[in-house]
Amino acid sequence: MNRLTETFATVKPILGMLHLAGDGPAAKLAQAEEEARIMAGEGVDGLVVENYFGEADDVERVLERLSGLDLGARLGVNVLRDDARAFELAGRYPVAFIQMDSVAGHLAPDADIVFAADLAARRAGVAALLLGGVRFKYQPVLSGRPEEEDVRIGAARCDGLVVTSDATGQPTDMEKVARFRAATGGRVPLLIGAGLTEANAVEQLAQADGAVVGSWFKHDHKDSGRVAAAHVAGLMRAVRLARSAA
Repeated sequence: MNRLTETFATVKPILGMLHLAGDGPAAKLAQAEEEARIMAGEGVDGLVVENYFGEADDVERVLERLSGLDLGARLGVNVLRDDARAFELAGRYPVAFIQMDSVAGHLAPDADIVFAADLAARRAGVAALLLGGVRFKYQPVLSGRPEEEDVRIGAARCDGLVVTSDATGQPTDMEKVARFRAATGGRVPLLIGAGLTEANAVEQLAQADGAVVGSWFKHDHKDSGRVAAAHVAGLMRAVRLARSAA
């Protein structure tokens, strides 16, 4: 059993994104709590609190609120553009996992050396899982290394790799998932990071070990929308089918 399965006590965990939309801190907090309750109530395993539409301080406010609730889903954090803040928050709140959009491939070699040392030091200070991206959507590729090498390096730096194609909501290329699986020898869990839907969940989860879901859960299937319970319930029905076939 790997750390991913141990943390979520299920195979193929689903992690729902809290994008922190809303007009102002109070509205962001209220919407995040509402969406967290919907997702947890429909069986989503983890909640990623991310400053996609908010600020790092909004992330902390939401973590503080959700930490006081007994929703049943594990809490995670992704502080975009501020990895240090993500680890700091994980040390002060009951955060089970941290997501980072890129853990390898996005920096030139000299900068990557410093990044790797900083990341190792931060990881040593928290117990949370680290789920990281390699060749992740919107991230530059500056390493000068082949994809396979970047994948192996990234896998050594985290507990699971999150795989995407090129854009939010775009279905993840399953050939890319297969390449990542080959590069890591199947030793590291791979999670679908974008484009999982009720229609493709069984097929994609047959090849992956879990997923991060954002846009599909929204009422209009766009990242700017509000989470709709019917969309969460529909996808989780498909997930249960995928788990039963695992």
